[in-house]
Formats: sequence, C-alpha cells, structure tokens
Amino acid sequence: MPDQRHPPGHRQTGTAELKLPNGKKVELPVYAATLGADVIDVQQLIKAGYYTYDPGFMSTASCSSDITYIDGAKGELLHRGYPIEQLAERCGFLEVAHLLFHGSLPNRVEKTEFDRRIRYHTMVSEKVGQFMRAFDSTAHPMAMLICTIGALAAFYHEGSDVGLVDSRYDNALRLIAKVPTLAAMSYKNSIGQPYMYPQNSFSFVENILYMMFGTPAEDYRPDKRVVKALETILVLHADHEQNASTSTVRLAGSTNANPYACVSAGVASLWGPAHGGANEAVLAMLDEIGSVKNIKPFLKGIRDKSSGKRLMGFGHRVYKNYDPRAKVMRKICHDLLPRLQQEGEEMDESLQIAMELEKIALNDDYYVKRNLYPNIDFYSGIVLRAIGIPNPMFTAIFAIARTVGWVSHWRELHSDPEFRIGRPRQLYEGSKKRSVPARGAAKKKAKKAR
Repeated sequence: MPDQRHPPGHRQTGTAELKLPNGKKVELPVYAATLGADVIDVQQLIKAGYYTYDPGFMSTASCSSDITYIDGAKGELLHRGYPIEQLAERCGFLEVAHLLFHGSLPNRVEKTEFDRRIRYHTMVSEKVGQFMRAFDSTAHPMAMLICTIGALAAFYHEGSDVGLVDSRYDNALRLIAKVPTLAAMSYKNSIGQPYMYPQNSFSFVENILYMMFGTPAEDYRPDKRVVKALETILVLHADHEQNASTSTVRLAGSTNANPYACVSAGVASLWGPAHGGANEAVLAMLDEIGSVKNIKPFLKGIRDKSSGKRLMGFGHRVYKNYDPRAKVMRKICHDLLPRLQQEGEEMDESLQIAMELEKIALNDDYYVKRNLYPNIDFYSGIVLRAIGIPNPMFTAIFAIARTVGWVSHWRELHSDPEFRIGRPRQLYEGSKKRSVPARGAAKKKAKKAR
C-alpha cells in the first residue's frame, strides 16, 4: 500500500528580502500555503552565518503536511479539508483513521477492508502480557504504555526496515490496532483483574470498553450511549497538527527509528500535564474545589496571580476562539449526563461542580475577554469520568486516539522528498572558549603565592 505522497516542490509566490546586521541582504523564497499563513524559507540564512530564534517553535514550520489544518483565530480544525464537527457527527473513528491514513474517506469496500485489517491485528503476544504483569499495580498506565509499545519492536523485527513502504504500512496498522489492547491491559493490571482478549465480533470502540470492563465471570455488552460518547472522544483527539507529541514522533522518525520506538516517544510526550495530561488536571482541579459553594472563592483566587492557581481546561495555546472540538464535546456532555441521572446513575459531585463552573466562566467578562473558553480537556475529562473511566486512564484513552495521527504523520514523513534528520539550532549564551588548567598547575600557583 503506497504512502500518501507530497507533490514535488512548493508553489513560490515571491521573495522576502532580509537585511542582515553586516549590511548584506538575503533573498528568501516565500511559499504558498493552501490555507493559512504563507511561509518564508529561511534555510539560506545559515550560509550567511545566522539562525532564526523561535522558542516553542510558534513561528516555525518544521515540515510540510497535508493531513491537518488549524485556524486558531477562527476556531477551525480540518482533517484533509473536512471540518472536525462534521467528522464527529457523521463518521466513526476508523473512518476518520482511514481519512488521516490514506487521505480520503473510505467507500463501503475500503471501510470493510480497513476495519478487517485493524480487527485482526488487535491481539498481542502472551509474552507482552507477562511483561505487563511485572509492573506494580500502582504503576501509571502511561508508564506501562511507553514500555510495552516500545517492546513491540522486539516482536516485529521488520518494523526496523522503515525503507520498505509495505513494512511501514503494516506496522502502522499494527500500532492502531494494538495500542487499545495494551491500554486496556494496563488498566486491568492496576486493578488486579485478568486481561480480556479482544473480540472480533465487537467494533473497535466496543472492544476498548470490553477489554477494560469485561470479566470472565459474566457476559459484558457495552452500553450504546457510552460507545457513542467514547467514539466521539476518539474522533476529536485523532490528530491536531504539529503538536508536541506529534512533533516528537516526527523528530524520532527522522532518525529512521522503528515506528514502535517513535510512538513510544510520542506517548512519553503526551503524558505531560500541559499536553495529554490536561484532562486529568481538570478533574484534580474539580476535586480541589470540592463543592459548588467553593467555586466563586476559587475563581477569585484565579484572578490573583500571586496565588499560583490556574483554571485548568480553559483556554488553548492555538485557539484564540472557542475550541471547535469543545463545542462537540460540550453537546455530548450535556446530552449524556442528564440521561445517566434519569436512569438512577449517581452523578459525582465533581461533575456538578464542572457544570456550574462552565456556566459562571462563560458569562463572566473576565474570562470571555481573555478567550478563556472551556477547551476539549475540560469536557472530555467530565465525560470519561461519567462513563466510569478512572482518571489515570484518561491520557491512555487520548493515546489510543492520537496513535492514528502519529502513524499518519510518521508515514508522511518518510514519503517527504525533503526528509532529513531533525536538528534544531540554539542561541548559545555560555562561556567562550577557555583552557583547562594543566595538572598540578593550581597547586604550583598556590605554593608560589605562599
């Protein structure tokens, strides 16, 4: 199966002239983007003895890509040109996976074949289970995922031959299929229950719930409402352009590392509380607030910068408008929670706190003027808790979804004609060149001084 190829070259729209401190001028090509800002190619600067300085890479395009586009000002997220809101409403997770992976939504035959390929790769070696059992029950699921995903390279040696297109395809599919199995095993390990093998009669999302919550003692059938909610969460988290974890996967991939090592590196990056761990931080904040009556004092403390408190789950580094994924997640949240309550499910007080916190923040000029709208992490954490997924598993669920984006970018990287090993530069501000004193020189100097 061939990789998605980039068209050769870039469409140049002009040049930018830069006057350097030494008086020289450099002409830099300007390339057109399909959507969003055009880019200035600064590669010629190195010949003039200069680099660009861009902490956090917020003004740097490290690659060209045709997978995902974000317009933070408009609050827009497109996968291969399709708005995320439409994908979440009209497509299942594996259809979106096919879109990211292949560049197009599948027809009926393609959908069946793609689903079949994923379905029959979900099993893992029994030795992986033995490896997983070596972890203490208190181990974080993400720690176990990092290790076991990386360990898959020991079972699929052809994964190291990234030069073969078919090998890249097969190993990318294996990762999409096996990460949910590993995530579910990490959960079972934490609660001391036996692992549940994936069932080919279940859908991709049903299998995640079955492997997490099923037991050998009874016949488990996932609730359709929970399946729908979880599927939407996976769709919304599938890819998000050149974020920290995706950039990590690309950087690791640029060394020709095998895909299991690259995705393991992505999981490690995702684990950070400023990235994939943000929804766990939201629930920790709600637990800290403790009661609806404590919301206003808590928000008052947020405005006091010296307090060190942060409003988790609000605002976004990229979106300066409402996160489009949050709009979809908000609807799921507001539809699902009342239904669960009506059927006798006891709502955790933290969920009541979240609903009241959202109401206050959306109607407070202080937060609205600062574009501190609830983001996807705010709502996804609430929904995941409501359907029974424990906090430590939140980021693991995120990793299941984002694996699709990671392997899509990994494959794209290897089909890029400008592919090269990543090597960021730096602004060096340390000591200038100096000599190490000869042995005994310090003692001789001290003796002479006496």
